[in-house]
Amino acid sequence: MSTPAVAAPTSPNAPAESAGAREAIVTVRELSKAFPVRRGWSEIARRPWRRAGRVTVVDRVSFDVGPAEFFGLLGANGAGKTTLFRMLSTQLLPDGGTARIAGCDIVRNPREVRSLLTPVVADERSLNWRLTARENLELFAALYAVPRNRVRERVTQLLEAVELHEAGTKMVGTFSSGMKQRLLIARALLPKPRVLLLDEPTRSLDPVSARRFRQFLREEIAGRQGCTVLLATHNAEEAFELCDRVAVLDRGRLLAVGRVEELMGEVRDDRYRMTVRAGQVDLAVRTLGEMGRAGVRELEGRGPEGWAVLELPIPGGPGGAADVVSRLSRAGIDVAGVEHRPLTLADLLERMVRLKAGSR
Repeated sequence: MSTPAVAAPTSPNAPAESAGAREAIVTVRELSKAFPVRRGWSEIARRPWRRAGRVTVVDRVSFDVGPAEFFGLLGANGAGKTTLFRMLSTQLLPDGGTARIAGCDIVRNPREVRSLLTPVVADERSLNWRLTARENLELFAALYAVPRNRVRERVTQLLEAVELHEAGTKMVGTFSSGMKQRLLIARALLPKPRVLLLDEPTRSLDPVSARRFRQFLREEIAGRQGCTVLLATHNAEEAFELCDRVAVLDRGRLLAVGRVEELMGEVRDDRYRMTVRAGQVDLAVRTLGEMGRAGVRELEGRGPEGWAVLELPIPGGPGGAADVVSRLSRAGIDVAGVEHRPLTLADLLERMVRLKAGSR
């Protein structure tokens, strides 16, 4: 069986096989959840006996995750990522479908599931800010029933693993957002879980801290610790940078699941931004038209003084972009810079929906 990049039209939620055909540690089959639509007080007063409608938040989602795999759930806010995580962590009962963690059913074996899987939520307030990092971990070690004679050793190991060993005696209230996130990871690793659920872990971090934290997740947690990681994010760059495979969710539905390079091959964005002299825009557009480059548009207010920015499709990757610049230069057009237009989540979802509609 091969890993499909886009869910088949006859079975839009068909699971993709894990890398290397390894036995899956997380198995999700047709998982669904709906919630009642909230009614305002005025509507309740007018129609007190009318039953509230229901909105489907997770709609028959299926996928597999292999051992030690870094798997991403990518979707906009409201796509169903958090609800899916709450079901996998036994905090919420599904309306339909099944899910297993290392063979344990999330409904029939919730205790076993909780011993295998730990969720980590950004901005969680369960840490005691008046205790040190070490004291926080020792407190939770007792709650996780870590043997008393192993607590000190385990806490020290985890503080070193998340690079907080030197800050272990400092009050958590003095920690930066990134340090708190790493401490939450250390706390989650106390019971030695096989699966970590990370829900928007970089949401409160600045770009520099977020990049360092992603590197830490990839190298330490997925690498040296060997945890299977499920990452929920609305950041396409983050998902593609970190994950081995990605599942794309849109309003509760699974649009696609596959390896990052496969998904990028399906939805590759060939649009580039090119900076040319403002007085040469018309000449540049004509020259590009003669080259068969349709869809060129000028971005208002993007360029520095005396320069303009054009956006245009250039197939062929960097080689294609180099050919275009060479042709423009031969035509006497000054090109100050060319950059690939980043693929946003909105772009990705739009292309996935279009691909899915075209396959029907």
